[in-house]
Amino acid sequence: MTRDHIQKEILGIFARQFEIENPGLDEDLRDAYEFDSIDAIDLLREIEMMFNAELTRDEKERAMDIRTINQIIDYVAELAAGRTA
Repeated sequence: MTRDHIQKEILGIFARQFEIENPGLDEDLRDAYEFDSIDAIDLLREIEMMFNAELTRDEKERAMDIRTINQIIDYVAELAAGRTA
């Protein structure tokens, strides 16, 4: 997966699941869009569907400090690299 592909997928998830169109990639999701812990769980579920596999507990814990879409894209890219290695 390329970073551009991941970004397109993540932005699609935000549009479909959270009705957030054209979000700022470096905006704090909590402050700008009232993105809460329930939304974060839904997002992790969507990421699992992207990989067609359940995330490990460690992978989920690493997501706890994510605040921006750019961080989400980096996180998914890291997951993808780890799964193909």
